[in-house]
Amino acid sequence: MSRHATSPVVFAASAALAVAAGAISPTARAAEGMWVPQQLPEISGPLKTAGLKLTPKQLSDLTGDPLGAVVSLGGCTASFVSPQGLVTTNHHCAYGAIQLNSTPQKNLIKDGFNAASQADELSAGPNARVFVLDRIDDVTSQVRAAIAAAPDALARSKARDTVEKRLVADCEATAGYRCRLYSFFGGGTYRLFRNLEIKDVRLVYAPPGSVGNYGGEVDNWMWPRHTGDFAFYRAYVGRDGRPAAYSPDNVPFKPKQWLKIADKPLAAGDFVMVAGYPGSTNRYALAEEFINTADWAYPTISRHNKALVALVEAEGKKTPDIAVKYASIVRSWENVLKNYDGQLEGFERMGASGIKQKQEQAVLTWLGRRERGKAGAAALAAHATLVSLNAQAQATRERDLVLGRLGGSGVLSASVQLYRLSIEREKPDAERESGYQQRDLAGIEGGLRQMERRYHPVMDRELMRYWLNQYVRLPKDQRLPAMDTWLKGNDDKAIAAVLKSLGATKLGNTDERLRWMKADRKAFETSKDPAIRYAVAMMPTLLRLEEARNTRAGDSMAARPVFLQAVADYKKSKGEGVYPDANGSLRITFGNVTGYAKRDGSRQAPFTLLEEVAVKATGQEPFDAPQVQLDAIRAKRYGGLADKKLGTVPVNFLADLDITGGNSGSPVLDAQGKLVGLAFDGNWESVSSNWVFDPSVTRMISVDQRYMRWIMQEVFPAPQLLKEMGVPAAK
Repeated sequence: MSRHATSPVVFAASAALAVAAGAISPTARAAEGMWVPQQLPEISGPLKTAGLKLTPKQLSDLTGDPLGAVVSLGGCTASFVSPQGLVTTNHHCAYGAIQLNSTPQKNLIKDGFNAASQADELSAGPNARVFVLDRIDDVTSQVRAAIAAAPDALARSKARDTVEKRLVADCEATAGYRCRLYSFFGGGTYRLFRNLEIKDVRLVYAPPGSVGNYGGEVDNWMWPRHTGDFAFYRAYVGRDGRPAAYSPDNVPFKPKQWLKIADKPLAAGDFVMVAGYPGSTNRYALAEEFINTADWAYPTISRHNKALVALVEAEGKKTPDIAVKYASIVRSWENVLKNYDGQLEGFERMGASGIKQKQEQAVLTWLGRRERGKAGAAALAAHATLVSLNAQAQATRERDLVLGRLGGSGVLSASVQLYRLSIEREKPDAERESGYQQRDLAGIEGGLRQMERRYHPVMDRELMRYWLNQYVRLPKDQRLPAMDTWLKGNDDKAIAAVLKSLGATKLGNTDERLRWMKADRKAFETSKDPAIRYAVAMMPTLLRLEEARNTRAGDSMAARPVFLQAVADYKKSKGEGVYPDANGSLRITFGNVTGYAKRDGSRQAPFTLLEEVAVKATGQEPFDAPQVQLDAIRAKRYGGLADKKLGTVPVNFLADLDITGGNSGSPVLDAQGKLVGLAFDGNWESVSSNWVFDPSVTRMISVDQRYMRWIMQEVFPAPQLLKEMGVPAAK
């Protein structure tokens, strides 16, 4: 379901190709490609051919209509749909805010939420954000010059970090903006994005979980699909119109652009377009990187996530508070493991390893030709360097996974973050590690505050027990002396003893965590708190491992752009189009509403229908459709939203667009740039497209705006929001 969850596997650098390879081929398929805004003039022809009615100039205006209405939530995409700052996104994108405001006694996950007025809207949390794109600047020459002047690998990594912090600081000199440097072409091009950072985000509307998550994990990534995966936020600012932290005195943000609901029915074959913030793809990764992912990373993480889900579910049955507090993270684990299982199935089905190796060998053979000369030799050397770096990372992959997950949440995570903050605060702000600068303090504080709604001491220690058991099973050459000393053994008895000790930590208390935010380094190093003792014991090792990663990254900075430019040149020589791998920045993808044929030959219709919701209903989760919904379906109470061709209200639809995690919540626009739905998933056959794109079966799944409106009319009424969006009254 939630393609917004980025992969926990971090590669040395996400391979990315782009426009530098030359204009796209006239034969480039409309469905494939996550095009950067700078490519819009080049793809205007295919866009028109696919059916776009807007002018290229209108579409190229990133602050105009419609792209100016598209925003990032920092992991999902959303869009403004009213002049009063109303924002629509997926239910699963708002799930964290829904969970944050839920208790066993008032469970919004189950019952939904509908603010009767703006005064009733709930804070989505201190770290909830709406990022409104303001401008994009090409800063390639500045970044590459800094990297090129560095004498060695580690210095290159530090130089890039230094120039990034300087560029970001200059960009954020005007209050209210958040800036981010994005790398394209594996470091061949750098662009700085400036966004208005709205810090007061409130939950406005979320249908009950039996609508917003209908089908649950059973239907996740599957088609046919019947999920009402939508919700609404509202963006608030200070009375002066500038971004401000949550305050009852704040007022709704007034966006320059907002999307209008489509006034023409969507049909099979119609043009559709998505603008959004896809997280990451790896279509240009090395074959060795792919093999490591397919043979080890995905199977290993999937296995661990299954065990963790079972662990939390068992504890949740005994303690309802645990079930609510860990609902969001469990859903994330479930999504990742099912996604990875689907990718592995797809890899095997299509022989992906062979495809990747064949593609890479074709490039290497081309580079080895005599006419390639020095450029070819340099690219081959760069490839060899990348293969070597990948082997170095693989040598400790088990240890790195366990260590990252052990310290990834709960009191150990808080202790390490707080101690590192005290270390970094001893430096001038510009020299601090990214993530610990003055600009990051609000986010750190927000995370520490939110922890109280996503932490339970019993569950936290059980998760630690799981990962400590994984640690003691590591090969001796991957063990860490500092960890061994802290653990004082390698058996169940040692683990039980350290967990008993950690039970005395005070970092489970919000006020205590916030107090440590202001503590100096000496206070940490003399503390007796057991969680803080872990951070102090492990920090020298964690810093050493970080430096090793930075050194590898510095080597990759020199090699990756060289090899990827060669790949781009090769594709250009073959007349193929080149687009960048997803990296979290704004992309445009387009195509048409269309079904597909499954591997068994069965044809899949592009729309699912209202009556099919009732057919699936069992009365039991996850097919526990509300009775009011079933009654409305039985009575054929369509509220004027029935499609004449379909004879009923459409629920979800398919299109052949190229999306991935981060695109969740992206507005799906028609040929006129009006909202026809929200992207929320892909079909089972498409999940492997992050690595190898298969246009014949890759499909985006979206919730139809007509189903959204029907739910808001007939099932979980919100007439005030429909009116605000300018939706005509029900017929």
